Amino acid sequence: MTANNLSMVSWSSNASAQTVPAGVADVLNATHNLRRQIRGDLHEQFVEAIYADAERIANRAVTRDGEKACPTWDRAIDHAVTSRVWGFPLMLALFTLMFWLTINGANAPSGVISGLLIERIYPALRDGATQLGFPWWLRGVLVDGMYLATAWIVSVMLPPMAIFFPMFALLEDFGYLPRVAFNLDRMFRTAGAHGKQAMSTMMGFGCNAAGVVAARIIDSPRERLIAILTNNFALCNGRWPTQFLMAALFVGSLAPAHLAGFVSAAAVTGVALFGMLMTFAVAWGLSRTLLKGEVSTFSLELPPYRLPRFWQTLYTSLVNRTIFVLWRAVVFALPAGAIIWLSGNIRFADASLAEHLIHGLNPVGLSVGLNGVILLAYLVAIPANEIIIPTILMLTVMETGATGLGQGAGVMFDLDSGASIKSLLQNGGWTSLTGVNLMFFSLLHNPCSTTLYTIYKETGSVRWTAIAALLPLALGLLVTFLVATLWELSR
Repeated sequence: MTANNLSMVSWSSNASAQTVPAGVADVLNATHNLRRQIRGDLHEQFVEAIYADAERIANRAVTRDGEKACPTWDRAIDHAVTSRVWGFPLMLALFTLMFWLTINGANAPSGVISGLLIERIYPALRDGATQLGFPWWLRGVLVDGMYLATAWIVSVMLPPMAIFFPMFALLEDFGYLPRVAFNLDRMFRTAGAHGKQAMSTMMGFGCNAAGVVAARIIDSPRERLIAILTNNFALCNGRWPTQFLMAALFVGSLAPAHLAGFVSAAAVTGVALFGMLMTFAVAWGLSRTLLKGEVSTFSLELPPYRLPRFWQTLYTSLVNRTIFVLWRAVVFALPAGAIIWLSGNIRFADASLAEHLIHGLNPVGLSVGLNGVILLAYLVAIPANEIIIPTILMLTVMETGATGLGQGAGVMFDLDSGASIKSLLQNGGWTSLTGVNLMFFSLLHNPCSTTLYTIYKETGSVRWTAIAALLPLALGLLVTFLVATLWELSR
């Protein structure tokens, strides 16, 4: 708009002041007065300013031959974290530190919560149910089954999740996770998958169902399907507590006390890294058999680093991840606890239903370095991975007869410390091999029901959903069998 046009608009608004609101007329008059103060062509000045900003941005972002890059904090950090030499060691060291902080930091609060929920509230609930005249079976279902399963869920899962998830969210807010995707891009393309799968895999570390949905960012249907089928090898929220507990009880205990935390953290890091290797291996196999095709390319833009919004990120992580996952675990633990208690008290042929199932699954479980309790627990816990640990604990109590298998089977007293949990499991025949193989099986077993339903919705295929369920399960049994065989040969 030229100066003459502005003058005409201003004059028109003044001429019809009765029909134009006073505020609009004031704005037009102020615009006219400001235009008078600007010399030269206004349009040219705008264009020159735009080009000057573009040139300034280009000078910061583009390095020409013979020139040195403009030093910035982003470039200095990226020079290390995306380096082919230092990128992966720094990534492994950072995640090992996070796992170490989680394992060591969760011990004390877990003991406090367990002491409150199991040592104090649980006996009070049993006594209260008895005084109110509840039948033994109703008290057993409600208190010994549903409540106790929920109490174990909260005491075992809440402390590590409340530590690990905020740290993971802070890394995401800082801008580090896209750098992890950048480091993994070349490996995904070498495996025959799309580079964007690195980002859907990062989502899978929070929730595999979310990782499956995140595969929509991949345009190629073939590569999107590879990303969907391999996302289960990223440890989701519900499987981290199993990793932390088994690493602390059966791996860290093999080392001297002052190194136990570091060894446990290294074990969890190793399992997570093994999951990435399985992702690459399975993607490589699928891209050369069932899903052959050319690998597509893409451009990955790295966002700038920024100081994490600590309190906002902490609040969001606790609400959206920790509380959400814990609530989901509680919702599934309540009916699972009732089912487990009933299976331990419904008896025929001088044994409970749980005992029959455990003994029937024991030969298969022991052959792969696990046991019948673990296999039955994973059948019960198909709806959610979060209830694996309390299910294993309750079934172990039933199998060992820690409190008898009569009225009150499935009850466990005084499990307020890692030592007492380990003692219970060892009474059930667990060894270090059992704990290590449970870590591998937790990584490689079939996806939970929510993830399987999401896979079906995304693919629209029963065939691919069945492959997504059976492929990791078969790999899990194969890997645990190999570990058990090598373990026995090394003795």
